[in-house]
Amino acid sequence: MKTTKEIKIGNKLIGGGNPIAIQSMTNTLTADKEATLAQIKALSAAGCDIVRFTVNDMAAAEAIPYYVENTSLPLVADIHFDYRLALAAAERGISKIRINPGNIGDKDNIKKVATACKARNIPIRIGINGGSAEKSMLEKYGGPTAEALAESAISNARMLEACGFYDIVLSVKSSDVKTMIKATRMLSQMCDYPLHIGVTETGDVRRGNIKSAIGIGSLLTDGIGDTVRVSLTDDPTLEVAAAKDILFCCGIGGGINIVSCPTCGRTRSNLIPLVAELELATRSIKTDRRLTVALMGCAVNGPGEAREADIGVACGDKEGLLFRKGEIIKKIPENEIVETLVNEIKEMLNA
Repeated sequence: MKTTKEIKIGNKLIGGGNPIAIQSMTNTLTADKEATLAQIKALSAAGCDIVRFTVNDMAAAEAIPYYVENTSLPLVADIHFDYRLALAAAERGISKIRINPGNIGDKDNIKKVATACKARNIPIRIGINGGSAEKSMLEKYGGPTAEALAESAISNARMLEACGFYDIVLSVKSSDVKTMIKATRMLSQMCDYPLHIGVTETGDVRRGNIKSAIGIGSLLTDGIGDTVRVSLTDDPTLEVAAAKDILFCCGIGGGINIVSCPTCGRTRSNLIPLVAELELATRSIKTDRRLTVALMGCAVNGPGEAREADIGVACGDKEGLLFRKGEIIKKIPENEIVETLVNEIKEMLNA
């Protein structure tokens, strides 16, 4: 994992080796206090670490103190075009501001935002997307290439640095997965600012989760990324669930890792519904440890291939063999498999 500069966002630290923070964004009208706060609370309950919302007018900015008062989550104001909204958000207690300096206006406006944020210890994320890189970069590289995005991010960071501002987070996003991965890898080599990673405009849950898993997962396995957002055209809490799954599958964080075979002609048990039942039964188990639980369809994929599992069952004909670290413990009927595994998990965690 690359160690980046540590940045404080409200009560959350990112970069500097701190845990990777999960972000999402509300899709309510920010000025609608009731609807937006309900969504912030739903995101918090889902496990979101940082919440962003658009501040697209003064009514949205005026609502910020209400959200600050009613949640402990760090809040990020998403600002485009009007630097005065960034100033208003800073004055009203926002935890972080996300801007693209290229569309904020001239350097005097950028300096006003940097000065206001520096006075209040508010970090700024520079977010460069495929559609927001400067015209000069697009002309130089012939379009929104990875090189254009990375250089645009660094160029914009230099604008803030020229104002004496260094509490910076950077992101280079694209709806094209390969472009996003390449641009972020390049950016990681060019600076030590913490990086916010994600594929943008991914579409619905099915395709969006796949794009995000490839893009975010590729970078996380490289040791790149300090905070993540999965972008989906759906309920924002689904973004949080997907981000948690991606982190977990990349070996980050604790939880119950269920491994199961895809089934074949050797399978003599109802393995598919059994695995679904086990997934549901273990979803609420919270732990900082990682336990691997195997549920296999036959002896070939049981204590053999899954011998490294902490606990597991190799299913036979309407029954299964319970094993720990490849050692067979006992035989159990199929209708007791899930309950037995859950009890074994809880026993291990309480030991």
